[in-house]
This record gives sequence, structure tokens and C-alpha cells, in this order.
Amino acid sequence: MADRLKVNKTYKLYIGGAFVRSESGYTMSSHDQEDNLIAHVCKASRKDLRDTVKAARSAQKGWAGRTAYNRGQILYRIGEMLEARSTEFEDLLIREAGSDDPKAELQASVDRCVYYAGWSDKIDAILGSVNPIAGSFFGFTVPEPTGVVAVVADEASGLVGMVSQICSAVVSGNTVIVIAPDRAPVIAMEFAEVLATSDVPKGVINILTTEKAGLMTHLASHRDINAIDYRDGDAAVEQSLLDEGADNLKRMRFSDSMTAAEWNEESAQGLSEIAKFVEMKSVWHPVGV
Repeated sequence: MADRLKVNKTYKLYIGGAFVRSESGYTMSSHDQEDNLIAHVCKASRKDLRDTVKAARSAQKGWAGRTAYNRGQILYRIGEMLEARSTEFEDLLIREAGSDDPKAELQASVDRCVYYAGWSDKIDAILGSVNPIAGSFFGFTVPEPTGVVAVVADEASGLVGMVSQICSAVVSGNTVIVIAPDRAPVIAMEFAEVLATSDVPKGVINILTTEKAGLMTHLASHRDINAIDYRDGDAAVEQSLLDEGADNLKRMRFSDSMTAAEWNEESAQGLSEIAKFVEMKSVWHPVGV
């Protein structure tokens, strides 16, 4: 039998619950640790970003309006589907991300989905409060989602960092636009395929593959993105985001990049991570009315 050429896969962008080609038509390639081609991925443009923001904004009200318990069910389902494809992800974590312990990273990613699923119906009770009021009023403080959050995935982690950033943002009712890691775009798009076979409503989690540097200022200047989670610790990029985002009062969250092992520690998860992207709303109500 004659030798045949391998049919290499080209991953599309994940926008509004569908896999779509980039408006620009450009693609990028991802290679393994020995420089062998793994696959091609689309290179998202500014137009793709605008389309993604529109999809995320359209989905945000409905997602926030679901019961907290239902959001937890959906996050748990993501964990189920991720674990069902563990062998595939462990292989990619070795080949594309160069993971030292792919099994541990995959398990940590699954556990992180389950962990934040468990927080879903407890956020209001712990962050909210009944306030002492000197008068004939009830005063309540309740947490509300910030809105549309741009998640710039941590470069040092192929999977668990990105999963942690996503879950901590969406569990409270935010929708997210994920800018995939430059070093692991195929892993990000394989995770998009997990989302597509889960119960996640369209537009709640959107994933773009691109060259990060080309979209950073556009993330900050877009007025319909409410917050940015940037974890790479590049001071120059952080300053640029602050300069662009100051004009539209965007919430910024900056942190240093962490390895997969660091993301697996208890300090990398918790209610404090959820609270980064919620707003506190106070309501007064007359007594007896």
C-alpha cells in the first residue's frame, strides 16, 4: 500500500456554542516538543472578538438568571465530560504543553470543575448579608455577577489554570471570553469540544485562539467587556491594559503566572477567586410592606 499524507486537523473558534472559522481566514500551527505538527488552529481577528463579545453579552442575562444549583450541575457535567476524555488530554498535555505530570494536571482540572460546582449555591449565603439598619427598614447586600469577563489564560499551565479561571468566573453568573494560551491552543480547543458536548448554554463560555499580543488592547478598549483576568505577570502588558481600560472603568485582575503544580494547590482556589468578579448590591425595603 502506498504511503499516504496525514490529514491534519484545523480547529475552529468556539463562539456562541458553535465552531466557526476565523473571519480573517488565517491559521496558526501547533507543534509538539520535537517540533512535529500537532494541528492547525484559527487565528482570531478583531472582528472575531467583537462577534464573541456579542455572543457572551447575549447569553449573560439568561445564565445569571438560572438557579445557582443549575449552574453547579452544568459545571459538574463539564468535569464529567473532561474526565471521560482523560487519555486524550493527558497525551496532549505531554505533546503540546510539555507537562511533567499530565495525569495529575488532568485530575486537578476535573476536580476544579467539581469544586466550583459545589460553591454555586453557597455564594449568596456567604458573600451576602442582612445589614443592621437604624430605622424601620430591612437592608440586604447580595452578590451579582460583573457581566462579561475576558479570561487571558495562564501561559504556564496547559489546562488546569485555564479551567480554574473559567470556572471561578462563570459559577456566579458571568459569561467569559477565553483567549487560549499561545503554547497550548489545541488543548484549549479540545476543551471547547468538551463544552460543546456538555450542558453549557451557547455563549456562556467562548474560546478564541490567536496571538495574544494582537488582541490585548482591544480587550481593554471594548466597552462591552466588563472585566479582564490576566495572569501572565507581564508588567508592560498590564500597564497597557490599565491605560486602555481606564477610559471605560473596566475591572482588572492581574496575577503572576503559575505552573500546573501551583494551580493544583488549595491556595489557587476558593471563594476569594469567585469574589473577584462579583459586585455587591445593597437593597433597602420598608418593614411591614
